[in-house]
Amino acid sequence: MALTAGIVGLPNVGKSTLFNAITKSQVEAANYPFATINPNVGVVEVPDLRLDKISALVNPNKIIPTTFEFTDIAGLVKGASKGEGLGNQFLANIREVDAIAHVVRCFDDSDITHVSGKVDPIDDIKTINLELVIADLEQVEKRLNRIEKKAVQTKDKEALFEVNVLKKIQAALLEDKKANTVELNKEELEIINHFRLLTMKPMIYVANMNEEDIKDYNNNLHYQNVLAFAKEEQTLVIPICAKIEAEIAMLDEEDQQLFLSELGFEESGLDRLIKISYDILNLQTYFTAGVQEVRAWTFHKGMKAPECAGIIHTDFEKGFIKAEIISYDDFIAYGGEVKAKEHGKLRIEGKEYIMNDGDICHFRFNV
Repeated sequence: MALTAGIVGLPNVGKSTLFNAITKSQVEAANYPFATINPNVGVVEVPDLRLDKISALVNPNKIIPTTFEFTDIAGLVKGASKGEGLGNQFLANIREVDAIAHVVRCFDDSDITHVSGKVDPIDDIKTINLELVIADLEQVEKRLNRIEKKAVQTKDKEALFEVNVLKKIQAALLEDKKANTVELNKEELEIINHFRLLTMKPMIYVANMNEEDIKDYNNNLHYQNVLAFAKEEQTLVIPICAKIEAEIAMLDEEDQQLFLSELGFEESGLDRLIKISYDILNLQTYFTAGVQEVRAWTFHKGMKAPECAGIIHTDFEKGFIKAEIISYDDFIAYGGEVKAKEHGKLRIEGKEYIMNDGDICHFRFNV
């Protein structure tokens, strides 16, 4: 299940530096607009202490964490929706991702140019958001122009329903509001999700600060402004110093923990970003555990056991019989599978079982 968050923002806000830290790869991060021309994709592990604790009890030959993809998308500029800079190409790249990590510059540095000549994170946010809104409006109106007249003439119920949903979205976009601010029922969402609108995607603001400010980020005025803006949107904000994260990424695990302790952090900003990106997409994790391997698997919240079995292999879903499940808490509390079984903590679940985060599973199937 390959899920992707796209890293976006204006030029020179720290996107490529952050991407370098995420992937430990050396994407060009030059001090000029459009240094990043093609989207770069990096796969990262989703931090999960549960995997380590399960593995300590099982002692497997292999440990395989679940993963998440980040795409570094080149800097947008004002007018991107009309093709300014390399806008159309970048907007097309954003359309392919599942969530958006919007990096916002929250530091002053005369040596690093800003595309608009001043550091104003709220203005930056509005610039990017407006470009996404305009791009979505163009797409919605193009579809309406194609189907509305015919739908009215033929009185086709499905077509009229689609027109009605599109008009709801159009009204919001014309007021410079994101599509995800419109209340839609399940059927309406199914129609809109087909268009992969940019402003329907969940977003996180990543407030990028310098080394000094990140130590006490609540006193950073730029960060406070972003926080207030995001609160109105009901959007999450992560304070981060991309430069420090890039330095941390180059260290081994022991030195990373030491570095973080010295800064007074329990975990890196990157780990928080990965976890929150995972959460806003309603993703959860189940585990398979055996001597050969202990592995984490990503699934969408609300998926049933056969669907989750199908993530491992389509045959598992087609021939699903049952799932043998031990909750993570019981697995740890009783010291592994054998003792958990002895205490009656192994459950047999059927096709209608909705999987829980942390379930440790063994699927039975026949094809």
